[in-house]
Amino acid sequence: MFAGKTLLQILSMGGFTMYILLFCSVLSLGVIIDRLVSYGKKSRVKRPVFMDRIRDELRRKDMERALEICRDTEAPFAKVVQAGLEKAGRTEKTVTGVMERQIAIEEGKLERLTSIVATIGNIAVYIGLFGTVLGIIRAFQDISAAGTGGMDVVIGGVAEALITTATGLAVAVPSVVLFNYFSRRIERFVGDMELAASEAAELIGR
Repeated sequence: MFAGKTLLQILSMGGFTMYILLFCSVLSLGVIIDRLVSYGKKSRVKRPVFMDRIRDELRRKDMERALEICRDTEAPFAKVVQAGLEKAGRTEKTVTGVMERQIAIEEGKLERLTSIVATIGNIAVYIGLFGTVLGIIRAFQDISAAGTGGMDVVIGGVAEALITTATGLAVAVPSVVLFNYFSRRIERFVGDMELAASEAAELIGR
C-alpha cells in the first residue's frame, strides 16, 4: 500500500484531516520547545545555594545587595524572596501575604501555554478517529461506485483511515507525556517557592 512512496506522499493520502493534525503537531512542538527553554533557564540556580547567598547578605545587613541577587536570578523563588525583602520592616503577616501572592503570579507564568499541549493531547486522538471514519466512508463510497470490492477499490479509503489514526496517536501521546512532565516541573517550582518564602520570612523576622 505504501511501498515506493515518500513520507510526504503517504501523509497526503490521509486527506484534509492530516492538515489539522499537522497544525496541532507544529503548535504543540512550538509550545513544548518554549516551555523546555523557559524551565531550563529558571532551573539554573538551585534554591539552597541562592538562599545561602541571601542569608549571608542579610547577616551583613546589606539589603540592597540581597535585592540585587534576587533581580539577577531568573528562578521563580528569587522573585518570591525579592517581593518579601521589598516589604521588610512591615508586619510578618504583610510580608508573608506578599510572597504568597507572588507565588501565585509565578505559578501562572509557569503554566502559560501548557494548556495548549494538554488540549492537543486530548483531542488529537479524536481528530485521528474522525479521519478514520472519513476513510472508511470513502472506502464504502468507492465500493458503491465500482459495484464491487477488492483491495484496488478500497485502498484509498483504507490508507486514509490508517494514516490518520496513526498520526493522531503520534501527536497525542508525546503531548500527554510532556504535559505530565511539565506539571511535575511546575510542582517542583512551586515547592521551591514555598520553601524559599518560608526561609525568607524567618530571615526577615530576625
